[in-house]
Amino acid sequence: MDNIFYKDAARYWANVPSTIDGVLGGFGHIADIDIAGSKQFLDHLLSIDTPPATKRALDCGAGIGRVSKNLLIPYFDKVDLVEQDEKFINTAKQTIGDDIKLGILHHVGLQNFKPQEKYDVIWCQWVLGHLNDYDLIGFLERCRQTLAENGLVVIKENITTSDDLEYDDVDSSVTRPIKLMLKIFEEANLEILRTEIQTGFPDDIYPVHMFALKPS
Repeated sequence: MDNIFYKDAARYWANVPSTIDGVLGGFGHIADIDIAGSKQFLDHLLSIDTPPATKRALDCGAGIGRVSKNLLIPYFDKVDLVEQDEKFINTAKQTIGDDIKLGILHHVGLQNFKPQEKYDVIWCQWVLGHLNDYDLIGFLERCRQTLAENGLVVIKENITTSDDLEYDDVDSSVTRPIKLMLKIFEEANLEILRTEIQTGFPDDIYPVHMFALKPS
């Protein structure tokens, strides 16, 4: 079943154009508001008493490099990307260009990704719904183990307004309720340092929560 879950998602994304509107599911118009909210959240994290360093960041489910280019590269010395769709990776290279801050591009799904570097910030946005609970816990555990001193995992994801897991059979993903997300963080030995809800988004989409997680 899980194999089909991952294959169906890969097939869906293989047919999505390499554009902002494509990767944001027709919501390209919210891209600027999204980045502004993320910058504000990241600024808060970098101003705490023991902030993460800004040497190396990882963009998970990086798509065409939207978050890397507009958010992470302005802050970090080196930014690595993980993305399973080959055409997205190629577009990300073109979008970001010959920036010396562009690090390693990993062409792999997060369920199979094993980080090799030490990261100050690992940014996961609109991608974790493509992992089943077991693989998500495993992925987050691997992230935790690869954090540099004071490093953080940042998650920015849709959250259901109900207590139920909601399945989308179009792109083969799930949207989780807050209770389940908190349980998964706990299972992965991560605790919440800060959390916020993105503002300024349309009312007809899921609430988008941001979590900064540190090792328990």
